[in-house]
Amino acid sequence: MADWRKLAKKLALADGRIDTKETRIIKEALLGDGHLDKSEFEFLLELRRGAESVVGEFDDMVFAAIKPVLLKDGSIDAGETKWLKNLFMSDGKIDEREKKFLHSLKESGSGHSAEFLEWCKSLGV
Repeated sequence: MADWRKLAKKLALADGRIDTKETRIIKEALLGDGHLDKSEFEFLLELRRGAESVVGEFDDMVFAAIKPVLLKDGSIDAGETKWLKNLFMSDGKIDEREKKFLHSLKESGSGHSAEFLEWCKSLGV
């Protein structure tokens, strides 16, 4: 049986970048139900890291879709912090768009875990 993630990644990154058209297709396929789960978010980050470039619309879509999932209870807990660290640090660095997203999470919720707040502080977020 074919691995859909590998196939989709190969198709999306055939030219090395994710453009507006591909963003629309991905959005329709993964956000058609109005919800993005953590597995789908992980896949989108894989695409993002594998691309030589992505349009800002792609990042906006990805981060806007996962934000309500992470803030469902109003805060980022230690487990969610660990999950985000593993994802964002898998390539050894945090880029400016990821920092902007973390800042948005920090400002949008309240009662975040000490782990999340300390990580943000260490990143200058």
